[in-house]
Amino acid sequence: MTRQRYIALIRGINVGRAKRVAMADLRNLFVELGYRDVRSVLNSGNLVFAADGIEPGTAAAAIEEQMVLKLGVAARVMVLSGEELAAVLAENTLLAQATDHARLLVFILGDAAMRTGVVPLCERSWGSEALALGQRAAYVWCPEGVLASVAAGALGKQLGDNTTARNWNTLCKLYALCSEPASVPPGA
Repeated sequence: MTRQRYIALIRGINVGRAKRVAMADLRNLFVELGYRDVRSVLNSGNLVFAADGIEPGTAAAAIEEQMVLKLGVAARVMVLSGEELAAVLAENTLLAQATDHARLLVFILGDAAMRTGVVPLCERSWGSEALALGQRAAYVWCPEGVLASVAAGALGKQLGDNTTARNWNTLCKLYALCSEPASVPPGA
């Protein structure tokens, strides 16, 4: 039996002094929820895990609830299957012009309806910056830096708390882990 790989992106933890969560505690929480092969990437709420055919929205809600109950931290969680992450990566039309992948942001959209509010932003001129839209994500090239990006700021304001952003390098690391075969415990 092969288990499918998923990623969980947790919004706003371990940024500054608020919402501090030890990655070991977060990994343990995922194991308690029944997930396997749980790995964290960086210290900012990026986890890869294996499970048998879960519904991402249901998994995200369960993780959010358990984070409050067990860790005392309320944070938005987005779960994508490995296939959904592959599609997000494949749809990025800004990759050719983004010479520094640490400055190429990907905002994961909570649902398809959010695309409507992003379309007008994609039609604007952003100078040296660029903004593009995929089915499940919005992409922002921030050549002068993420914190200085007017386009990223406008996109974040438009999307509010219903999104979380990661740079291209982080998403590629997560995808590489998703692409590794998940181990299956003996007797499973």
